[in-house]
Amino acid sequence: MRKQDRVKVIGKRYAALAKKTDVNELLEPIPALEKVKGLASTKFDETVEVSFNLGVDPRHGDQMVRGVTTLPHGTGKSRKVLVFAKGPKAADAEAAGADLVGAEELIEQVQKGTLDWKQYDLILATPDMMGQVGRLGATFKQKMPNPKAGTVSPNIGQAVNDIKKATRVEYRVEKAGIVHAPIGKASFTSEQLQENFNALMDALQKAKPSASKGRYFKKIALSTTMGPSVRIDPIRAVLIAAGKG
Repeated sequence: MRKQDRVKVIGKRYAALAKKTDVNELLEPIPALEKVKGLASTKFDETVEVSFNLGVDPRHGDQMVRGVTTLPHGTGKSRKVLVFAKGPKAADAEAAGADLVGAEELIEQVQKGTLDWKQYDLILATPDMMGQVGRLGATFKQKMPNPKAGTVSPNIGQAVNDIKKATRVEYRVEKAGIVHAPIGKASFTSEQLQENFNALMDALQKAKPSASKGRYFKKIALSTTMGPSVRIDPIRAVLIAAGKG
């Protein structure tokens, strides 16, 4: 099948699924998750993603929302990890399942262009390595290890373990004030997805900047990899996540 024909097929399938949703309907988390699961119609296990439109202006440094949290049921997807560490910390990272671990020799390989670091989903480092790894900032760019993202950690073994078990998820607000993050797979039960959703909401609530005024969770939407979005009632979601719903 030609690419343009494949796009047409995908477009028709998406349009048919979109007719099953109401863009103005606000659902509670469980009904929304059940609906999203029902809209997953591909042969592969689609990822369920949530989008939070937050009441922040990330153009101001005091309104940046960024961090990392663990989901009780994981995301369903393991990632390749590159770690800069040495000594006992390197051993801890290797024992936890890091795909590649090293120190000065890896930094040299990156500088010479002999290491394909782009194949790794995440790059981690111990604090004592950051003085040297920091020189690679212009190369790594967005993948540069950062304490706020949890990719610079003194407990490197636990950090790698959380990533390899797919229990850890990072979040970072974009220019439009939106946070996108995976909360599992369409094959997860609605209850598992809700517990992951609540954990992420709790993390975002704790990360709320003091400079943020008015409603913090403005809009919340769910979708699968290839499906249309379903909206969640932010007020009800906050109450339910707090155990008050």
